[in-house]
Amino acid sequence: MSVIGSALGAGGGLPAADAAAGAFLPERARVAAAGWCGVLVGAAGTVAGVAALGGAGWSVFLPDVLPPVGVRLGVDALSGLFMAVAGVVVCAVSLYGIGYAGHGGEARGAQAALPVFAATLVLVPAAASVSTFLALWELMALTSLLLVLAEHRRRPEVAVAGQWYAVMTHLGLVALLVALSLFAAHAGGESFTDLRVAAGTLPPAVRDTVFLLALAAFGSKAGMAPLHAWLPRAHPEAPSNVSALMSAAMVNLGVYGLVRVGFDLLGGGPRWWWLLTLAVGALSAVYGILQAAVSHDLKRLLAYSTAENMGLVLVGTGAAGLFAASGRPALASLALAAALLHVVNHSAFKALLFCAAGSVLKATGLRDLDLLGGLRARMPVTAALFALGALGAVALPPGGGFVSEWLLFQSLIHGLSVPGVSTAVLLPVAVAAVALSAGLAAAVFVKALGVGFFARARSDGARRAAEAPPAMLAGMALLGVWCVALALVPQLLAEPLARAASAAGLDGGRAFAPDALRLRLAHFPALFSPLWVALALAVGVLAVSALARLAGRRRRRAAAVWDCGGGAPTPRMAYTATSFAEPLQRVFDDVLAPEHDLDITHTEESRYLVARARYATRVPDRVEHRLYTPVFTALERTGQRARKLAPGSAHVYLGYGFLGLVVLLAALAVSR
Repeated sequence: MSVIGSALGAGGGLPAADAAAGAFLPERARVAAAGWCGVLVGAAGTVAGVAALGGAGWSVFLPDVLPPVGVRLGVDALSGLFMAVAGVVVCAVSLYGIGYAGHGGEARGAQAALPVFAATLVLVPAAASVSTFLALWELMALTSLLLVLAEHRRRPEVAVAGQWYAVMTHLGLVALLVALSLFAAHAGGESFTDLRVAAGTLPPAVRDTVFLLALAAFGSKAGMAPLHAWLPRAHPEAPSNVSALMSAAMVNLGVYGLVRVGFDLLGGGPRWWWLLTLAVGALSAVYGILQAAVSHDLKRLLAYSTAENMGLVLVGTGAAGLFAASGRPALASLALAAALLHVVNHSAFKALLFCAAGSVLKATGLRDLDLLGGLRARMPVTAALFALGALGAVALPPGGGFVSEWLLFQSLIHGLSVPGVSTAVLLPVAVAAVALSAGLAAAVFVKALGVGFFARARSDGARRAAEAPPAMLAGMALLGVWCVALALVPQLLAEPLARAASAAGLDGGRAFAPDALRLRLAHFPALFSPLWVALALAVGVLAVSALARLAGRRRRRAAAVWDCGGGAPTPRMAYTATSFAEPLQRVFDDVLAPEHDLDITHTEESRYLVARARYATRVPDRVEHRLYTPVFTALERTGQRARKLAPGSAHVYLGYGFLGLVVLLAALAVSR
């Protein structure tokens, strides 16, 4: 058996062994067993993925596992990329989870579901048939739902988030089931090989329907607006280690499914497919980061940041399809390489950020940035690791996110030469959307880091905070090393990304040349050296710090700060996250549509004298508020009215059955 087969066999069997052991182990041992099982599952996925990226392939058919169709698994470089990313995330987050869940009294079912969920994250990209893919996809959805609901007994918000997640993820499953079943029916087989062979013979209407349904299903899983409504609800309410797995690994599989179906199985498509993908990606990026900018819940902020980054990945994916349809294979490979590299970078820094947020939540019991502060002194390692993750998220050098967004910019700018009115209009809009999201991301993470870690503590929970346990720090440190490696030497991924793009069906060659010190585009005149930029910035910071210290030693003297007669400043005088975001909220007031509430209490003696004034502002998710809430309200009213159809009379129910039979017979008669 090959390395890939052995690794996947070991990774697939570990959750069953953990579940069997967990049935008899006490809580402490059960948590450790689940954590170390997850570490081994992640290591197996990483080994299999790296082997596939190195050029190895593997496939197997197991007819007796899922009768009557059996299970088909196959791994190529595209599968390997997503398996390797998921494996590293699972490995680090599982190690983190040993410390995170060690004292929380977690339910036995949640601990049993965690390794199964981790295994599905690794195995979904290995599916090589429709039935296998759908079975693994649904298992991933069910186990993640159980994990989202793990703390539903403690907080009522968890149950609401679980309902949203269950509805949205299963609507996506229905769309995916219809798309792939329709594809398989016309192909005459359900293996991915059969689908590839039949793709060219599909009627145009069928191909368009399959792609649109796949875009909706996979886009929903990736957090694409307006199908993102589950994401800012489920991610904050799930345990933080589960949030990290969902945001850094599970959403990636939406991108994988779109690339696999759109490029590989369908063989590409007309330009309008990819223009639509590019447009919804740009919308998701801007809308997601705007919502993150006005959020003061730390985990909700990170969830909206995930929607923004997945939007950027969809921009790159749409641009790759557009360039391929326009006969520009080199540009298509560059755009897809940028999208896939951003998937890798986002997984690294977002897993780190969610784990750091979980450490803050564990230490303080708080997620509200307006109540945090002062954590840099009390949790210095966590603060440093959160800053490292934030550097990747803000797309500034020397962060890893800057490299992938720079590649995305290069592909879009060089793509302006592609002829077509729609291209001439939409590509500049996409460039502007990427630039706007990058600028707003900087403001978002300056707010999160500055208010949450560097400002003064605003609550007893923040003042009592202590550093995270060693297991949690070890998991975050592993993710931090990954972030640093991606930021300094991304050019080492040149060959793996080229193999992944080729496996997807884009044969434009390497997007950038492998070079030890520089990132040089292979087909276009552009050059960037992340390592030298990082060294120059480090030398500059050290030089400025040294000069400031030397100057301060000569002229420093102690003196009281002039306080205008107001006394020493208190935490109430400092900026909160809400006040920090208020200028941005004003600029984008028409888009965000904030809600304001002013409550004035007058004195008993006179209505002209104010005893107390309370002002509150709330920025709801406008898509949820304007799109989903009316639909759910209408469905609820319909359900209430439909109760009248069930009065409890057997005669009425017999009448319904007779009426249904008559309608069915009439329909059969007409159809003949």
